[in-house]
Amino acid sequence: MQGDDQLVTLCYMAVTLLQSVAEREQCFRQIEKLVNSTVLHGSESLCKLLRYLAEHTLNHPGKHVKEYQIATEVFGRPADFDPHLDSAIRVQVGRLRVKLAEYYQSEGREDPLYVELPKGTYLLTFRQHVSAVAKPLKTPGQSVIPQASVRPISRRLMIGIAALGILLLASMVVIAGLAVTKNRSQASSGADQPGLETFRTLWKPFLSGPEEPWVIFSNGAFIGRPETGLRYFDARYDSRERILDHYTGVGEVLGVHELDYLFDSLQQRIRIKRGSLLSLDDAKNNNLIFVGSPAENLTLLDIPGTQEFVFQRPSSGPRKGDLAIVNVHPQPGEASAFFGTPSGVPLTEDYSVVALAPSVNPERSIMILAGTTTIGTQAAVEYVCRQDSVAELLRRLGVSKAGELTPFEALLRVKVARGVPVETKIVAVRKRIQ
Repeated sequence: MQGDDQLVTLCYMAVTLLQSVAEREQCFRQIEKLVNSTVLHGSESLCKLLRYLAEHTLNHPGKHVKEYQIATEVFGRPADFDPHLDSAIRVQVGRLRVKLAEYYQSEGREDPLYVELPKGTYLLTFRQHVSAVAKPLKTPGQSVIPQASVRPISRRLMIGIAALGILLLASMVVIAGLAVTKNRSQASSGADQPGLETFRTLWKPFLSGPEEPWVIFSNGAFIGRPETGLRYFDARYDSRERILDHYTGVGEVLGVHELDYLFDSLQQRIRIKRGSLLSLDDAKNNNLIFVGSPAENLTLLDIPGTQEFVFQRPSSGPRKGDLAIVNVHPQPGEASAFFGTPSGVPLTEDYSVVALAPSVNPERSIMILAGTTTIGTQAAVEYVCRQDSVAELLRRLGVSKAGELTPFEALLRVKVARGVPVETKIVAVRKRIQ
């Protein structure tokens, strides 16, 4: 009897494994349903990304997929692709995450299987919808067979099924063991305390405030219409009623995404607001992170901003009218002003400022991340979202990981290739006088 009991147990294990195979097929069917939905219809790149992530998640359980793999295997990026210099993949993954949420809030609300892409990972998760948990898993076309009509299984067949179950179970145990080990290693890496402490030192005022910090992105004042042409508002000739402030630069968009990703890893939420809607009361009551220069983030003209590296347009000279960063107190060997590539030719160089300053309320802080162009702004944000560059900035400021950071301003030189910031270096650093 004991042998028969063991055999029945092994048969149950084998049937359970076969059910797992059916569930795997259900996952792939749900992916195809998503791909053919109205939410993802027409977005070939996101559909391709979703299929790739699904195949990797289901075929290699527990194995982390790297950003470089996605770039080269899904989007055909070259072998020298560097995710630290190009955030395009993170942007695409963020778009897919939003689309999945949109699908399940609309046409997929009653689907029995939910597909999600948690922040901080490139592995999909599959979970049963609450209302569908009690429903049996049934493949299309499968009929329900009454229990009385099931014929007894022969002992030889039971032994065969049991042997198959043992082999499959052993394989899954090995895979699960490797996955647990891998996940523990990744969890340890993701919770890398020295790395996180580097970010916490820089962003401490924005992590310890009573409310979540606000990210204020620039949206310059334009006159005109997109279909007929836009130009900057000029108070000398234009009525303020004609201002169109619905636009921002691509660098600001990517910068906001980078900050959201960073603060999520630091377990802090952020609020996002466009510059034209920010009031002085908002500035008094909140810690603010400005993405974009005072040329377009106009609120910076009304509150304390930079003192050492100031954005100005020269009124004379060969670069008259171009936005520059003026070096108010140049040190020996430093230029008095820094200009990016002249307008009218492809952008290859830009300059940016990273500045921590006190707000109008001494108990609040301001971080300014701005370039003379939108690409320079993107580079400034990416600089403070990378561990190696933040560590270099803290070293230049003479701040240890456990030390207190005081207000400062840093000037960055940015090399640009095909509209992407590819290299960012510190030119000069100043500590602000309190």
